[in-house]
This record gives sequence, C-alpha cells and structure tokens, in this order.
Amino acid sequence: MKLKFLSVVLAAGLSSGVAHAQTNIDQENVSIAGNVAGLCILGAPSRSAVDLQQLINTSGARVGRLATIGNQQITLPGSFCNFAGTNLRVSAQALIASDASEVQQGFARAVNFTSTVSNWATSNAVATTAATAGGATPSAVGTGGNQPAPKLADLTLTLNGFAVPSDLLLVAGRYEGTVTVTLGPTATP
Repeated sequence: MKLKFLSVVLAAGLSSGVAHAQTNIDQENVSIAGNVAGLCILGAPSRSAVDLQQLINTSGARVGRLATIGNQQITLPGSFCNFAGTNLRVSAQALIASDASEVQQGFARAVNFTSTVSNWATSNAVATTAATAGGATPSAVGTGGNQPAPKLADLTLTLNGFAVPSDLLLVAGRYEGTVTVTLGPTATP
C-alpha cells in the first residue's frame, strides 16, 4: 500500500511539473533574408582570335580578289543571365588594311562580313558591316530579341558573307577587324 501511495504522489508531481512547463513556453520568429544580384556572364569564347590566313586568290581567274572564306564559328559556352528582360548585342568592325594610304581606283582596303549571335532569344543579334572601298564607315551593330526569363545557354557567334566592296582587288597589308558580343538588360526607350 505504501508503494501505491508513492506512485500516486509521483504521478501527481510529474503532471503538475508538465502543466507548469506548458504555461511558461514562449517563442519568437527570426527573419532570414538575402539578395542575389542580377548577373549576366558570357562564356569564354572557344577561339579568342580568328586568323583567316591569306585573304586573296594568288592564282587563277580571280587572282588578287577575295578568296572564298567559309563560315567561322565561335561558341560562348555556359553564358547566362539570372534575370528576365535581357538581350544580345553584336558590334562588328569590318576588316580594314592597316596601311592607311589613299586607295587607288580598282582597289579596296576593306573586307565586310556578317556577325550573327544565336541561341538566346527568338531573334538573333545580327550585324553586317558595309565599309567603303577606302575603309570608311566600318562599324555595324545589331540587337537580338528580348529573353523573357532567366536563361543558361551555349551561344554561337557565326562570321560569314565575307565580301569586298564592288569585288575590287585588295591592297597588300594586314587586315584587322573586331566583333564584340554584349549580353545584358534590354535597353528601355
């Protein structure tokens, strides 16, 4: 009997301690937040320079004129923007002879081409240079369509349509041009 009494006392003590603990509960919330900056990154180009080698035919019916130059492709793998409302822009400078002397009749010092960047939005960024035979107005710019969501893609830059104004003969020298690809927010008017 004594044992029974003890167990009743112990049970009552436990239940009163539990009841006491429940009345002393309190809680607070702590907010946790952070930010992610808007970021656009172009992948490293598969080729940082394109060497077209000899630009002219050195024999045959088209000797001295632009040789056939095939499409040149450069990939920019792992390019991304982590926010919506972005596009591609491509700026191109025609290949211009480094010799700036006056160009004689029948000759040109410019090679024009088209630059196309694809795989970002529904329309590609395209720029076709239209330099004159003397090398004036070598720049062209094109903007692609709007990308409405964050995106990760392997972009392709294609250079093609190499041509000399009026299919003239090319003056001797080193020819250089550039292509710049820009990935970022869509410009607002």
